[in-house]
Amino acid sequence: MAKPFLRWRRQGRRLGISLLFVVAGTGLWQFQERQYSDDSAWMGVPTWANLTPTSVHRVLRSDGYTVGWSDVRVGALWSSYQVHAVDDSRIGKRPGFKADWRTLWPVKPNSYSRSGFDRGHLAPNYAIAAVHGREAQKSTFLMSNMLPQTPALNRRLWQRLEAAVMDHFAPRFERLQVISGPVYPEHFMDNVFNRVGLVEVPSAFYKIIVAPDAKNPRALAFIMPQDVEGDEPLDDYAVSIAEVEARTGLNFFPDLPPAMEEKLESRLRVKGWALDAVARKPGRFQ
Repeated sequence: MAKPFLRWRRQGRRLGISLLFVVAGTGLWQFQERQYSDDSAWMGVPTWANLTPTSVHRVLRSDGYTVGWSDVRVGALWSSYQVHAVDDSRIGKRPGFKADWRTLWPVKPNSYSRSGFDRGHLAPNYAIAAVHGREAQKSTFLMSNMLPQTPALNRRLWQRLEAAVMDHFAPRFERLQVISGPVYPEHFMDNVFNRVGLVEVPSAFYKIIVAPDAKNPRALAFIMPQDVEGDEPLDDYAVSIAEVEARTGLNFFPDLPPAMEEKLESRLRVKGWALDAVARKPGRFQ
């Protein structure tokens, strides 16, 4: 009886030590994950307002940005990153697209072929490269950072907004918090079969831009539909953060104090952004 008891005791000790390492490792990973998220997400990463199958997502971190990945939509619900003005605007050669092994369903670089849709960046190539460097630029070409966008939106209107963030808004403020993502029809079943391969096609895209001054943060938000022509004024699509939350079911900046949340998110305020100066400006590649 003594030998089996001693054997079980030794195995129990080993199991206990293994569990201790697992707990310690998990705690360290969570601390690092939170620290990394804090670097790319002012006032917390977006979360869901109500727990539903279409709102649940996993946070995937990449160099320079994080995304909230939905295995139901087979696409990111949001991409969060921070930028600031840069003195040297040169970036490296455009990288190639790559699959992301972390996604449950395979989305390959050629998944959009012959679909009529572009591989639209959520965290943009230029901004991430200019601010966060070459390795971060490469990570923006992961397919987990792409969603189907019409060419007129991706190459024109959306690109003009991305350019305005770096060329106009960033120099006005010390730093900017930006969150981009898709908008889907209200009812899931209305769009469930509208897919490029496995990836559900959004009906529109949003971008939220915050200048996170400690005492007086400012915010702009936009919702741009897929059927744009591309030369429309940017301010035609300006909305409040509250409207983006209503259209997406997400809760942005969950760590904001209630009073500041009400002030920042409840209605559109364009004062201080000089939006009219870039609303009709052509894109960098037009």
